[in-house]
Amino acid sequence: MKDIKLRTLIIISIFTLTILFSLRPYLEKSLDRLDFFDTGDYLVDFIDDSNVRIKMNSYAKRIISLYPAHTENLFSLNLDKEIIGVSKSDNYPLAVLDKEAYDYEGEPEKILTAKPDLVLITPFIERENPNFVKTLRRTGINVVSLYPTEFKDFSSYIKKLGMLTGKKNTAKILIENYNHQIQEIKEATKNIDNKVNVFLETSEIEYKTILPNSFAAEAIKIAGGINIAKDAAQIDKRLPIADFGKKAIMENSGNIDIYLSQRGGTFSGGNIHSIVIRPDFDKIKAVQNQRVYTINERLVFHPTIRYIKGIKELCRIFYPDIFDNITPFDSNDNITREALAEVLVRYAHKQIFLPSSRYYKDEHEGHVYGFFGDVPLEHKSFDFIETAVISGYIDSFNIDGVEMFFPKKHVTRDEFAKAVYLLGDVSKKKVHISIKDLNEIENKRIVQTLVDNKIFKLKDGYFYPKEFVSGTEVIEVLNRLK
Repeated sequence: MKDIKLRTLIIISIFTLTILFSLRPYLEKSLDRLDFFDTGDYLVDFIDDSNVRIKMNSYAKRIISLYPAHTENLFSLNLDKEIIGVSKSDNYPLAVLDKEAYDYEGEPEKILTAKPDLVLITPFIERENPNFVKTLRRTGINVVSLYPTEFKDFSSYIKKLGMLTGKKNTAKILIENYNHQIQEIKEATKNIDNKVNVFLETSEIEYKTILPNSFAAEAIKIAGGINIAKDAAQIDKRLPIADFGKKAIMENSGNIDIYLSQRGGTFSGGNIHSIVIRPDFDKIKAVQNQRVYTINERLVFHPTIRYIKGIKELCRIFYPDIFDNITPFDSNDNITREALAEVLVRYAHKQIFLPSSRYYKDEHEGHVYGFFGDVPLEHKSFDFIETAVISGYIDSFNIDGVEMFFPKKHVTRDEFAKAVYLLGDVSKKKVHISIKDLNEIENKRIVQTLVDNKIFKLKDGYFYPKEFVSGTEVIEVLNRLK
């Protein structure tokens, strides 16, 4: 009888241990998340997006950010000195290049050696690398998981970054300015007639699209577009994409005014060429009207302040006649190089240039994005200047090893002629118009071709290459180029 009881007890014990062992991951995770008996007051105390209670008695001073959007926003909160590490895919702002890079898919020892007091991650990072995150937490490092999946959660997200770093007031000002700019764009687009219908492809595999409440969907709406996939259903709760498919695209083919494709992220749609040559896609209105575009993932998908730039880019794509209008530059005043850069980019409907995650790892001839000594990131024309120079429309200068643009400098007719030639498809004429001061012109062949095509007008037979051009002349020349 005793043997039976002992055997039963052993079986029950083994069964209990087996159950406890199988539940170990869940129990560990639950213990990470719950503090039943901790009712103390903390300087920082909130639940993060992985449902973990964050408790800190001091603000973070040594931060490692393992997600590019977190990094951008920390810099927006003026936390350059507090950031000691970033992810390997970080490339913005330029100051990240001076930070140590870390990899959440590798061993956690490198991070532990750096002795951070805060490591910022996302729920995705924790799901994909649970042991990595668990190791960091067990050493006492504050590991905080944040990711606002919907536009409405952005303000709360920035507030939490401010709470963690002692930048509550800065975060408040940042949010107010952000919301103000969003409202300005809404005011500019709300009364537009005949709003465009938009489809945004997030994956060319089975033609996935965006979630209805996502940042990208809200960006389309704010920019004055109508998302034709507004009822698309999420495929997997772990993934921020929705199912749509070719059949649904073709059913809406006559209504798709704009076909957008996400580029540069974990998920990526096709490039313009691959989209337009797909079987049956020639039936899509946007393809027929050459209104297929790509949009950088970091502009409209990432929860950052640059999201505003992304919305403005969508405005330019959706309604170029309104948002790429260059007539405000029509003035008798001599045009500056910074103003000309904006005019040329808007005239060409060129999307602003953004470096890829590999950009700074490659060698570049000529200008390198962000390296102008006189055009800082906060310069009002930064994106237009960078895009115009990288596109080859305007030259930069190397002064004692420092790249310079001279944004306030006026533009000569010779300099402007080169930009115009690069913008247009201008053919040489067999018969030339005589230019009396041709020998004084640096870009002789270019100017001769433009004069022969009557894009530039002479003054009593002279071109006057060193004269400055006015805003009015710039507009007149570009109108003739059309």
